[in-house]
Amino acid sequence: MTEITRLFDFPYYQLKHKPNDSALVTKYNGVWTPMSTEEYLKKANTISRALLKLGVQKNDKIAVISSTNRTEWNIMDIGVLQVGAQNIPIYPTISAEDYEYVLNHSESIFCFVSDEEVLEKVRKVQANTKLKEVYSFDYIEGCKHYSELFELGFETTLQEEVELRKAAVSPDDLATIIYTSGTTGKPKGVMLSHWNITSNVLDSSPRVPLPPSGETRILSFLPICHIFERVLIYVYQYAGTSIYYAEALDKIGDNAKEINPNLMSVVPRLLEKVFDKIMLKGEELSGIKKALFFWAVSLGERWEPYRANGAWYEFKLKIANKLIFSKWREALGGQLGTMVSGSAALQPRLARIFGAAQMRVMEGYGLTETSPVVSVGLYENHMYKVGTVGKPIPNVEVKIAEDGEILIKGPNVMLGYYKDPEKTAEVMTGDYFHTGDKGEIDNDGFLKITGRKKEMFKTSGGKYIIPTLLENDFKQSLFIEQIMVIGEGEKMPAAIIQPNFDFIRDWIDHKEYNDIGKTDKEIATSEKVIKRIQKEVDKYNKNFGKWEQIKRFELTPEAWTIDDGHLTPTMKMKRSVIREKYNNLYEKIYSS
Repeated sequence: MTEITRLFDFPYYQLKHKPNDSALVTKYNGVWTPMSTEEYLKKANTISRALLKLGVQKNDKIAVISSTNRTEWNIMDIGVLQVGAQNIPIYPTISAEDYEYVLNHSESIFCFVSDEEVLEKVRKVQANTKLKEVYSFDYIEGCKHYSELFELGFETTLQEEVELRKAAVSPDDLATIIYTSGTTGKPKGVMLSHWNITSNVLDSSPRVPLPPSGETRILSFLPICHIFERVLIYVYQYAGTSIYYAEALDKIGDNAKEINPNLMSVVPRLLEKVFDKIMLKGEELSGIKKALFFWAVSLGERWEPYRANGAWYEFKLKIANKLIFSKWREALGGQLGTMVSGSAALQPRLARIFGAAQMRVMEGYGLTETSPVVSVGLYENHMYKVGTVGKPIPNVEVKIAEDGEILIKGPNVMLGYYKDPEKTAEVMTGDYFHTGDKGEIDNDGFLKITGRKKEMFKTSGGKYIIPTLLENDFKQSLFIEQIMVIGEGEKMPAAIIQPNFDFIRDWIDHKEYNDIGKTDKEIATSEKVIKRIQKEVDKYNKNFGKWEQIKRFELTPEAWTIDDGHLTPTMKMKRSVIREKYNNLYEKIYSS
């Protein structure tokens, strides 16, 4: 094979050039179970033959919903794509009503689910959809198991037709419809062709810092139904790495110790949580150990890439790495040299500290509509700068409009929104896609995101506020887990804050404040906690102009979660939902 033009070409390329006995690895019943490239393709072809027997035609839609990333997802992906059908990945955490909407809007005819919880939601709405059958990856009573397709497609007589179907798939054909979780309204179906995603994989691959030799182990845990992780999975297949699928978000630390990954992708929220846990452990230390810990963190906060701080700083950093940061690396397996971060802005402070700890975070930028990668940092060749999202990848053009909006042109720009030419027309000017994000390109060609166009607002005094700039700064506080800046049309900016309940519970113990209750609600209503968070707000307010500063805030009595609808599956805030949920707090701020 000389050319990769369609998504299913990647595993075939791997089989020919970099066959791997542990191409995909999932933990079943407590045991890491590898699957070779050869077995992976054998199973995918069996699925393709079974789908033909089930009468699946070109352009039919097959939904796949999995609570965790797992080998079965990839087998289904290739099995579906090479018969000319489309893989419709659905976020597992959305409501049954949203399942119904996506299944109907996409006109999916079969659905594959991971487990009982997902099946239950699908069963609630199945009668209202066009689904002919539901199959599960886990063995569940009363549901067909996906292994039945291996029996159905066992005979190889239909393989010739599979090959004809594969040959008939054009790079410009639709490969998938990804329904953006959306922070408002019904999800939009982003249509991505084989070439949209394939070109993005090929153009992004040189930016992935893989070790020069030996087995490369990837730990994958961000939802594979999201285009960010999915593209990285194809990148890893192209590179011939071993992909290990984490059991769950709360098992990442354990899994990392078991497999010693070289690389993993993260979202900023997750990195913030990892850092908070590290800091909590630091707070528990005493004497010289505690002093050394915070000396190392303070040193890390001043880190600059490419040894720019000079020899004396590097000497001190060497000591900090030996005494303190080496333990951080051990907690994540000891081999993790790089993390790729996407989906939201990363605090520069975290980029510096993890960079100092020899676990560099390469921040990237992209959207579902751009397949997704637009730009990403790379430490080699001086293509990395803290506070930026790197330089645009080859073949992708970034233009800054007069109003500061980022416009994108390239082979990665979507075909459009499914069944919605009007919304498609709204975001396109010729070949340029309007991202809705504001940014700037510096003199060295690095892209910096300065805010979300729609999220900017004016106070009643006519002053512009960019909430994300404030929010990212304030979230550096260990007392603040989440913060949403409000105040559009109001006389002043204010904030709704979710306290960092775990850290505050530890702080209560440390201070021996026996009069403060430990439930989330008791913490959020405690005068002592409110006063302490006011100190944090005062501290970070100093970084902003008087008109931007947070004048008042209220604390929420519960954590913001994906399941309760506060956050999207990639942990971005759903601003309209949060505003609605806490309307009483909003009124309290602005009515007095």
